[in-house]
Amino acid sequence: MMRLVKITGAVIATVATVSLATPELVSAHCDTLDGPVVQDARKALGTKSVTPVLKWVQAKDEKAIKVAFDKAVAAKGSKSEAAHKQFFATLVKVHRAGEGAPYTGLKPAGAVEPAVAEADKALTTGSADSLVRLVTEDITAGIQKRFERAQAAYTHKDESVAQGREFVEAYVDFTHFVEKVHLSTTGTAHGEHAEHTRHAPAGHGSEKH
Repeated sequence: MMRLVKITGAVIATVATVSLATPELVSAHCDTLDGPVVQDARKALGTKSVTPVLKWVQAKDEKAIKVAFDKAVAAKGSKSEAAHKQFFATLVKVHRAGEGAPYTGLKPAGAVEPAVAEADKALTTGSADSLVRLVTEDITAGIQKRFERAQAAYTHKDESVAQGREFVEAYVDFTHFVEKVHLSTTGTAHGEHAEHTRHAPAGHGSEKH
């Protein structure tokens, strides 16, 4: 009998925390004009203090950021807006480089994944309840959908080669999704399992998927 998988809030909170820390996900957030990097940049310009933004870059890059900051602060009149935007771009680019991620330009405000927006909201409100609900629902739905597909194909996997391959495709999608969630919860999704051997379904030997 198929049953909906229940995932605890603690597990989901861990998944969200670990997953959002990866460059691939954070890139879509820190690149935006309303993301935390640019928000701190605006604060720095408003107070004329570079301190709020230095935490976003490595120590070796502080000098370059200070130079860009001084130019932005010194800009006057019609040149001010362009200078500020250039400072934002420089800061984000250097920050991304420090993460080992590419810089593809500043993204417009609002270009943030819902889960990331909820993560920021959780920090400002002091409650992660909405974030946990959002991620719980998405992961639960993702597991359930893949499980139902794999379970349906499993029943007919040995009736023909075509049906067997349909099962394998569904199995790989199902198990890899679950594996990704599990590795995130255990903190091993950042390279420790780069050479991780995939488990093959019974009858498929030691093939990797």
